[in-house]
Formats: sequence, structure tokens, C-alpha cells
Amino acid sequence: MRPALVCLLLLAGFAGAAQAQAVRDATPLEFRDVAEERRFHGLVAELRCVMCQNQSLADSNAQIAHDLRREVFDLMREGRSDDEIREFLVARYGEFVLYRPRFGGHTWALWLAPGLLLLVGGVVIVRIVRARGRQPIPPEEEQEW
Repeated sequence: MRPALVCLLLLAGFAGAAQAQAVRDATPLEFRDVAEERRFHGLVAELRCVMCQNQSLADSNAQIAHDLRREVFDLMREGRSDDEIREFLVARYGEFVLYRPRFGGHTWALWLAPGLLLLVGGVVIVRIVRARGRQPIPPEEEQEW
């Protein structure tokens, strides 16, 4: 096969794959009032997309993010509270789905590690400074200016 034909076929394949990634929600969400819309946007902004990992449900265009936004909307319509919706998603996907995980058995290290690292770093710095302070200053050699 000719190299130009191979390149053309590859480009066509990549273009099709890229277009297949675009996801559109078939039916847009219709909110009853502004308060419901604010509540929904507040919830999806603090929930993490389980596929994208560093995007919220509000920011992600992944298919699972669309599905989870629809799920959150349906749970809201069922009359569940924000805490119940979070619990439902944590039960399915784990604490990872929360941008601000709760302090608990599996997340204590996540919450305490930064403080412990600062404390250990401070102790190390203090010990280094004290050790250098105890060393005698070497006598200066005669210098000509």
C-alpha cells in the first residue's frame, strides 16, 4: 500500500473516533424553579467524575458524567436530600466521588498527611539549624584586599 493512502485511512479512522467521543444529552434537564437548578448545579460541582478523575460532574463531557448528572437529577426529583444523594453515590463509587472526602477510617491519612509532613519538615529544619549553630566557626585565613 502506498504511504499516502495509509495516512489517509488513519486520519479518517481518527476523525471517526474523535467524533464518537462527543456526547450530547438526549433530553435536556428541565428544572421546576431557580432554587432546584441552583441545588442541582451545587451538587454536581462538588461531585467528581469517576472517569475523568480531576473534573467535576458539571465540567465533564464523559458519558458516565452525563448519566450521573441524570441520576442526581432523578434522585432530587424523588425528594432525596443532598446528603442522601451523596451517600447513594459514595455507596456505588466510593469516597473518591466526593471532592471533599469525609474524615473517616479510609481517609484519615489523606486529611492528616499534610499537617504531619509540615511538622516533620519543621522538626528537621530546627535540628539542622541547631546543629550548625553548635559548630565552631573556622578561623579566617588572612586575606589581602
